[in-house]
Amino acid sequence: MDVKNKATSIDLFSLKTRPMRAFHMSWFAFFLCFFAWFGIAPLMAVVRDELHLSKEQVGNTIIASVAITIVARLFIGWLCDRIGPRLAYTFLLVLGSLPVMGIGLATDYLSFLFFRLGIGTIGAAFVITQYHTSVMFAPNCVGTANATSAGWGNLGGGVTQMVMPLVMAGFVALGFADERSWRLSMVAAGAVCMLTGLAYYKFTTDLPDGNFRELRERGELPGVSKTKGAFMMAVKDKRVWALFLVYAACFGIELTINNIAALYYMDYFGLGLKTAGLVAGLFGLMNIFARTLGGYVSDKFVQKHGLVGRVRWLFIALFIEGIALIFFSQMRVIALAIPMMIVFSLFVQMSEGATYSVVPFINKRALGAVAGIVGAGGNMGAVAAGFLFRSESLTYPQALLILGGLVTLASVVTFAVSFAPEEEEAVAREHARAMEARRAAMADRRPLRDLIPGLRHVRPMDALRVYLGIALVVKGIYFIANMSELESTLGEGLGQGQTMIAWSVVFAHVIGGASLALGFVTRVAAFANAVIMLGAVVVHLVGSAGESLLGSNLDFQFTSFVFFTLVLLVWRGSGPLSLDHLLRLDDDRGPEAVA
Repeated sequence: MDVKNKATSIDLFSLKTRPMRAFHMSWFAFFLCFFAWFGIAPLMAVVRDELHLSKEQVGNTIIASVAITIVARLFIGWLCDRIGPRLAYTFLLVLGSLPVMGIGLATDYLSFLFFRLGIGTIGAAFVITQYHTSVMFAPNCVGTANATSAGWGNLGGGVTQMVMPLVMAGFVALGFADERSWRLSMVAAGAVCMLTGLAYYKFTTDLPDGNFRELRERGELPGVSKTKGAFMMAVKDKRVWALFLVYAACFGIELTINNIAALYYMDYFGLGLKTAGLVAGLFGLMNIFARTLGGYVSDKFVQKHGLVGRVRWLFIALFIEGIALIFFSQMRVIALAIPMMIVFSLFVQMSEGATYSVVPFINKRALGAVAGIVGAGGNMGAVAAGFLFRSESLTYPQALLILGGLVTLASVVTFAVSFAPEEEEAVAREHARAMEARRAAMADRRPLRDLIPGLRHVRPMDALRVYLGIALVVKGIYFIANMSELESTLGEGLGQGQTMIAWSVVFAHVIGGASLALGFVTRVAAFANAVIMLGAVVVHLVGSAGESLLGSNLDFQFTSFVFFTLVLLVWRGSGPLSLDHLLRLDDDRGPEAVA
């Protein structure tokens, strides 16, 4: 399917164009689906006790939540090719919200298993998200668009780990018992999904030029009959099945970690329900930039090496993911386990972004079928991994070690993905046209060619930004390991607000610090941490009675310095050595700059 008028850039702060409306609606819809899909995971300790579930039964519910998604993703990919992503998403969100709300009716193991199985269908949202951005964005930025929309959607898996315990606590504060509060929390998540489905129908179109039905009536898009046989074309392509296995080794692992992370930290590190949910949430929250980074690097590789460059990068990311998982499985100290988990999470999500940077170029006629089959691979990987975690003879660390070895071996499968010379040439021509269109659109803007990034252009403020980002990450990890100390600093009388503030501090430090170190959405990350540090300044100032601000109150002085530095970063933004600068620079560079 040849689509005209694709967007050649991603303007994050715009909703004026159809591609950008589809971009923002697709990632937000997937975010909510992911939130609802794994909303019960951080509450499983409560559910397990109430329904008297054994380890094997908990493992069965985990498998059920991802198993049905395999079939759903295969079907939804086929459906996208026939009716378009707009209607497909609307139907999925409205119908998928029913089992999300219905799980509140579960009274025993079998009914809970049934609803958990039904909720898994909503995970097919990923295929529609990737389909929609693939048909809306040109080859020069489709990798970044796909990775960002999917990554921000996957973010729901991390946010739900942190938010659902708070939502449940909110219902408890209103006077509901625990056994009713977790049920009401899932009803609320399902209701939001249903409303978003209606909004998707109203505010998006299938393609940049309109909807499938309108374009088919005008003869600008092949009819439904022309899509027949597309699914079998995808099934017969060995590259599709290679990517199926690759995605099983990255997204399948992410699904597994989302399901077991909170229990893992509670059982093996002795963390409480809320703190375990917070730590588990950090794994998914890396999606803020990690998956985008994977797609962005893939877009850079293709400029110099063509489509084979995308495959090379996919191998590198997946191989490092496997090694990182092996190391994570051996961590026994919380202060080492968390940073290792963050490194592991980074490469898991970069591998996912790299995978779906390759998918749009496998078969344009069967794009939905290819996206669906590859997406189903992720769930197949999660199902296979689920059997390891339900085994009574294996501990969770042992299961993680085995998975790490399997992921490392799976990276070799990427070499089965290859492209014919004519495919490389066609994509190269389309890429060149997209870049030319982008340069023409940017012709009236100020060029940035005099600000070439590189080590020789590092400025003192850049070095300070990187150091400050790393220091904030370390501080955030320290707070996780010493949450009681942080909460006591905030003082008593805040109730549930104390927990929310403490979690906001950790989130801003760990995720915002990582963003600062990379120079990604620098001003946003600096602003979030500046707000936190301003509060810390006030706390130290109020607690400094009788102390000289220029003498013994060193905490106040140091915190004030960090706050002032963050304010400067909000004002100045990122320097040349940053992802922010690279993203801006690429729009203005000619072909000679990337040759």
